[in-house]
Amino acid sequence: MAAHRRSRQRPVGGTTARAAVTVVLAGAATTAGFDGAAHAAPRPAPAGADVDRLYREAEVATEKYNGVKEKADSARERLRDLQDETARAQARLNEAREALGTVAAAQYRDGGLDPALRLMLSDDPDAYLDGAAVAERAGSRHHAELGRVRAQLREIEKLRGAARVEVKTLTTRRAELGRHKRTITEKLSAARQALSRMSPEERARITGGTDRAARSAGDTARDAALSQAPNARAAQAVAYAHQKLGSPYVWGATGPDAFDCSGLVLAAYRSAGVSLPRTTYAQIDAGRRVSRSELLPGDLVFFYSGISHVGLYIGNGQMIHAPNPSAPVRVAPVDQMPFAGATRVV
Repeated sequence: MAAHRRSRQRPVGGTTARAAVTVVLAGAATTAGFDGAAHAAPRPAPAGADVDRLYREAEVATEKYNGVKEKADSARERLRDLQDETARAQARLNEAREALGTVAAAQYRDGGLDPALRLMLSDDPDAYLDGAAVAERAGSRHHAELGRVRAQLREIEKLRGAARVEVKTLTTRRAELGRHKRTITEKLSAARQALSRMSPEERARITGGTDRAARSAGDTARDAALSQAPNARAAQAVAYAHQKLGSPYVWGATGPDAFDCSGLVLAAYRSAGVSLPRTTYAQIDAGRRVSRSELLPGDLVFFYSGISHVGLYIGNGQMIHAPNPSAPVRVAPVDQMPFAGATRVV
């Protein structure tokens, strides 16, 4: 009977099945963990970083705008000079034409008879011969006047051709100005929106507090900076910048009441009788390059790899600069931004 007993069957929900389910669930959990890590949403950047980036991009566009505006102003001045010179050349041409017409009329009046016949018919041959000599000289003058007219016509055409080139250049520059202006406006509008979403503490970090705080910080360092300046012109530039602490930032402005970054240093040295280029890209080459360890008050300090920001060094690791539209002209540490180079103007 023992040989005919059936072996007992293990239930489906036994140990083996439970182990298999455990392995499957563990695998699913592991897969879900890796998948979740792969698709986790990136942590959003702080709002302040967005504002800083937008202001930097706006400042890059501002310096490009300033450079193009400088070229457009030069083209406009050259065009005005060409127009004035063309008007003067046209007046000279009119005078030459009038003289040429007088000579031609005289020749026409006396040109109906052969010279030998006029001599034969003349009551006073000596007088006729004197007149013939005068006529010959008049003929030479006629050729000379004709040559002057032709030269003046060529000069006027050359001036008009140059004016056409300047008109085309000016048109191109105006289109570039429009593009850069739109970029600046868009970036600054986005920065204002980002600022409106920030906490008061974060907004204060970017705006830099009050004008009074900016002036107080500047007054503390002013006397030391003036005494350490390498010469009188650098000292005057530093003194001017201190006077402008608290002034608003306005892109494209060079004072006397508002500035952008390159406009501030331009105005500071202009007050000292030194002419600087308009843009940061050109200002860095406006003097002798100096290392960071050599900095003295009055040196221009530049920032970012694209040389898109500039300030005026005042000593003790500090500068005066025009930061952005949400902050006034103020004192700030040179270490606040990525240092790119420095120039001593005088």
